[in-house]
Amino acid sequence: MPTMTASALPADRIPVIAGIGEITDRPADVHDALEPLALMAEAARRAEADANGLLGLVDSIDIVGLVSWRYDDLPARLAERLSISPARCVYGPVGGESPVRYLHEAARRIARGESRAGLVVGAEAQHAVNRAKREGVDLPWTPYATRAPKLMRAAEFVHPLAAQLGVAMPVTVYPFYEAATAHAWGQSPREAQAESARLWSAYSRVAADNPFAWLRRALSAEDIATPSPDNRLIAWPYTKRMVANPNVNQGAAVLVTSLAAARAAGVDEDRLAFIGAGASANEPRDYLARDTYAHSPAQDAVLNAMTRATEAQAESGGFDALELYSCFPVVPKMARRTLGLPESVSPTVTGGLSFFGAPLNNYMTHAACAMVRALRNGAKTGLLYGQGEFVTKHHALIASRDPQGDAVLADFGAQALADAARGEVPPTDATPEGSGFIESFTVIHDRDGAVVQGVVIVRMNNGARTLARIPAEYADDIAQLTSADVFPIGARGRVQMEVGGVPEWRGDPL
Repeated sequence: MPTMTASALPADRIPVIAGIGEITDRPADVHDALEPLALMAEAARRAEADANGLLGLVDSIDIVGLVSWRYDDLPARLAERLSISPARCVYGPVGGESPVRYLHEAARRIARGESRAGLVVGAEAQHAVNRAKREGVDLPWTPYATRAPKLMRAAEFVHPLAAQLGVAMPVTVYPFYEAATAHAWGQSPREAQAESARLWSAYSRVAADNPFAWLRRALSAEDIATPSPDNRLIAWPYTKRMVANPNVNQGAAVLVTSLAAARAAGVDEDRLAFIGAGASANEPRDYLARDTYAHSPAQDAVLNAMTRATEAQAESGGFDALELYSCFPVVPKMARRTLGLPESVSPTVTGGLSFFGAPLNNYMTHAACAMVRALRNGAKTGLLYGQGEFVTKHHALIASRDPQGDAVLADFGAQALADAARGEVPPTDATPEGSGFIESFTVIHDRDGAVVQGVVIVRMNNGARTLARIPAEYADDIAQLTSADVFPIGARGRVQMEVGGVPEWRGDPL
């Protein structure tokens, strides 16, 4: 149980979001595109203006991990641009959940009296980088720091067999959860795909109304689910419009301070978002070293903690504004079920990573800005839920129109609860031979939409788990994987090692 009380904190320790700032940059000439450092600085300045000049109080900065450009000392460069000298300035690692974590930690520092104000900021300019490469243009930016520390990518944490078989990137791993969860929920592939399309259509409608969104066009479920030349299949069952879109230039910043400091600056209290309880938990980084793909014990523990933390009564079962992380449809589908929400609930205040845009690790900073706007516009209690890597890292945080007591200091023990809920984890066999059954699967497509190969997670008769490929020419096996009527989960077959040390799967005759 959380160590949480209803006691009030003094005003100089009540954490609030006092300022938000966003920028979406899409100039006609790529030479005019702002570099990530400039996007961060502009977003921070906009947050400062929104908070009546509180940037000067900032003694702590968290910079969301940047992928599209590299700087030799990004924290120092940003502080210099903002003309501030924070005692703490941290550049974070990869993780889609990281902005939520930084906001939670900044709020806790204020609640403990360790900080007066914190800034969470991030930006990406992948669209400009990609465009410059296509056009053969040298961008007039801060020189690219080739010797700067490089962020570790999620693909570096997987089992070597996953890298060998081409299932070491999010777009090829999340389908394993997509198939396993839908099968566990009793859906057919057709039903699961229809739910994903309806859900993504709902995200697109919110993005269409968000002035900072990259793609502002509401799409129908049919637009999203139907493969076409501009909506090709990438990894079954996901089409291009079902996956995150990192090809954006966007920046966002959130300024967290105390209620007392916000009042002193003259910030209207109706514009403040009070920060409440938060929780985090992780799965093992190697996704083959997990007990199941039918749900995530870490996600369950985090979201159940948030349900327990709020006593607000609203249509959505405790929250009347939601941001359910949306890199791929399976994530918010799982989250909605864990929270016990109906399919009709609006899953986002931002627009989703496919339509608002996916500035890599920084989407949830934009989501925090959108959540503050929702609270300013009448919502009472909001939930920010972020996720990183391969259903790996989970962090959620409550924001509210009302003071939250000392809830921000609560410890829900979510990691211990997640660890206790896990079942037995099978060993991974990298050189399997023998019979088994399909635990989950995907089919990888090339840029023209043609099948490259199928990949199955197999539980061997000896109890081990492995991965195996299905070459595109094994038409019957590929057809079984892509059936709209029945999931092949549980189907039996055999794995054998082929030339080059690659495991291959052949299904038993039906």
